[in-house]
Amino acid sequence: MLPCLNEQAALPRLLASLPDGYRAIVVDNGSTDASARVARELGAFVVDEPRRGFGSAAHAGLCAASAPIVAFCDADGSFDLAELPRVVEPVCDGSTDLMLGRRLPVRASAWPIHARVANRLLARRLRGLTGADLHDLGPMRAANRRGLLELDLRDRRSGYPLEMVLRAAAENWRIGEVGVTYRPRIGTSKVTGTVKGTVSAVADMSRQLRAATR
Repeated sequence: MLPCLNEQAALPRLLASLPDGYRAIVVDNGSTDASARVARELGAFVVDEPRRGFGSAAHAGLCAASAPIVAFCDADGSFDLAELPRVVEPVCDGSTDLMLGRRLPVRASAWPIHARVANRLLARRLRGLTGADLHDLGPMRAANRRGLLELDLRDRRSGYPLEMVLRAAAENWRIGEVGVTYRPRIGTSKVTGTVKGTVSAVADMSRQLRAATR
């Protein structure tokens, strides 16, 4: 599942790296560019989700999927889909229930320092709350589709990935982490690239952390 908002420039390189045996579901979250058309032309299955929010797009993709094992990834070109098997295979072989891809930036510009520090602090909280040895929230991740649906995730904004990890830990899922390449994104980030996006994401994740603490 590739939640997508105005990523037409990133989609060609991203989808070209999709490994054999995988199907791309691009969830267009109200793009004003040609993202949906480009994705269809490149062979992706496109789902339209007009309700804005990362969680809305991600969950729409989850509901549209049919494979027993599903994966999520940002559609901004910062990840290499050729590395999906190292995230997906531990779930397929039953050794892990939720596998997160730990971002390993190819250079400093791939991950702004303020975002890196915030992620480090979040990972520390996650280790304390879940007991899992995590160092990143893991935008590239994989899990069993039915299991994810049974978690009954409710956040439809930036807190969705964090809620997934917290709810999985509460259900005693085995949560793992594996390194994946992280490159500079194509275009401007909707989260770390704007003050409004950063503030909104912090608020969404803080709400999830407060709920988990309670």
